[in-house]
Amino acid sequence: MKKICIISDSHNYIDKKIINYIKNFDEVWHAGDIGNLELCEKIKKHTILRAVYGNIDNHIIRKEYPEFDVFECENIKILMIHIGGYPGRYTKKAINLIKKHSPDLFICGHSHILKVLKDRKFNLIHINPGAIGKHGFHKVRTMISLEVERDEISNMNVIEYQK
Repeated sequence: MKKICIISDSHNYIDKKIINYIKNFDEVWHAGDIGNLELCEKIKKHTILRAVYGNIDNHIIRKEYPEFDVFECENIKILMIHIGGYPGRYTKKAINLIKKHSPDLFICGHSHILKVLKDRKFNLIHINPGAIGKHGFHKVRTMISLEVERDEISNMNVIEYQK
């Protein structure tokens, strides 16, 4: 069993509350708009980090992290990309990647709007954890925690922080 924390859109911002929280997880998955590599190093001091770059990320971050990542956790296949859209309104790139890789879990960021949806057409769970950083129009900073064991996702929770 692995405990996972999913974040996105940090835009250079991570505070002690978030760091203290992620210490309890086996992995953190960051769905882009990281902001700087120092933020990644702070996370990696405490847990494993998987990340993709976002539209605000510079060439240094893009050299370190891919545009999208397809990986497995236990027996769950994950596809993570920053700009992905939503079920029924995926970007063209996201649809092509979903069709090619058939993920069980699709993770994206960009909108700063937290959403968890079941996509029946592609038989996957769509997660956008919202934005954990302070930059943007959102009023509440959010992230998602969950557990993965074999081929089951359980104990999914939304964590909220005031901006």
